[in-house]
Amino acid sequence: MILLVVDTQKLLVNSELYNLDSFVENIKELIDISRANNVEVVYVVHDDGIESELTEGKDGFEVYEEFKPMKHEKIFVKNVNSPFRGSGLLEYLKEKSENNIVIVGLQTDKCIDATIKCGFEHGFNMIVPSNANSTIDNNFLTGQQSYKYYNEFIWNGRYAKCISMNEVINMLKA
Repeated sequence: MILLVVDTQKLLVNSELYNLDSFVENIKELIDISRANNVEVVYVVHDDGIESELTEGKDGFEVYEEFKPMKHEKIFVKNVNSPFRGSGLLEYLKEKSENNIVIVGLQTDKCIDATIKCGFEHGFNMIVPSNANSTIDNNFLTGQQSYKYYNEFIWNGRYAKCISMNEVINMLKA
């Protein structure tokens, strides 16, 4: 099992996110519990290219302070929504024979959705803890509506197992 922390970059972790406080606290807790129980924490960051604030070398690109990776933890850089394409993550996980992925991060309706569906297609067991992914309002849905739509309707039982924080914590400790 690994904890996959997706796109929790300074530019993206902001007050526009749905349920920001719970989102931050839950991810911090999952990172701490994973580290304490020798569950590997793997990070994915998004690079939008040289003209963007979300590119390597810019402050917004860096992982949010409260989720900072340790020196030995892997970071994969992607430039499309799914980290399974071109980042090296897929090859890394297959080499490790890793099948169970606890996924947290941003944004529910973009990169988290793509990662869950692509991970499922590659044969991984995708595990989504409650209130550990988030998004902002878009032209069609509020952040809360997007969160509920994906977590409660689209993913659970189809592409992923969406479960409570307590269930995930017990899994990480096992």
